[in-house]
Amino acid sequence: MAPLLNLTAWAARSFGRRTMRPLVALIVLYFFCFAPRARGAIAAYQRRLRSQGLAGALPARRPVLGQFMAFADAILDKLDVWQGRLTAADVTILDPHGVRTQVNGSRGQILVCSHIGNMDVCRALVERSGTLALNILVHTRHAQSFNRLLERHGASRLRLYQVTELDPATMLDLHQRIERGEWLAIAGDRVPVHGQRIVTANFLGAPASFPQGPWLLAGLLRCPVNLLFGTKIDGRYRIAMERLSDGISWSRGGRDAAIAEAAQRYADRLARECADAPQQWFNFYSFWNDDA
Repeated sequence: MAPLLNLTAWAARSFGRRTMRPLVALIVLYFFCFAPRARGAIAAYQRRLRSQGLAGALPARRPVLGQFMAFADAILDKLDVWQGRLTAADVTILDPHGVRTQVNGSRGQILVCSHIGNMDVCRALVERSGTLALNILVHTRHAQSFNRLLERHGASRLRLYQVTELDPATMLDLHQRIERGEWLAIAGDRVPVHGQRIVTANFLGAPASFPQGPWLLAGLLRCPVNLLFGTKIDGRYRIAMERLSDGISWSRGGRDAAIAEAAQRYADRLARECADAPQQWFNFYSFWNDDA
């Protein structure tokens, strides 16, 4: 994976976005043609949107292919932003709760992201601001390799942090990072490959599995939790930052209910973002509990 990313980044720098666009589109088209499960997952998602009356922005013709092509466009935007071609002046920032003003606080906070839009736009702008140390929690075993890759392409304050289990050593390390003023970013719409830490929430009219991790971390670390979305609306990125909770807590025996309530609020907010940018939720796998 890393050699391919390096090659793509080099080609984009050397030949420009216009030259790269047909190549990236061809790669994504190949993926569309030979990945029937991914096609089926996107079609199922679009059916959920229609069932909820949220598909107004979907094109009438070939909407599934259009979502794959939107993914190709997002790949090119990732390269643009890391190479400095897409800057803060090119985005609209919505921050109704003043989350950005808190990045230099004495304690860190949690950012819950999703696979809608383009998180790399948000991450790169955070990196280039030079004011925030951001730890991106991932399940991959290749976090160190990707850290080196990010550094080679200009990122120095972002860190991929491998989390396989919230054991005492991991929790202590994350607690120390929060106390140093570092922030944690974690996806709220991607369940672990292994493990049972999931919670069910209603999403687009049907029950779906979401990870417990973001809400469990917020409760254990006793810090605020915020939502972060970066979607492309009418050719311009819209970054939305908003407070979900000043702190998630539970009394004895009430942990599951508190986590379920936070997950449902997140799912409801994600659904509204999907309604605004329906072809930008890039989850190419079966998501709902009743999917075949």
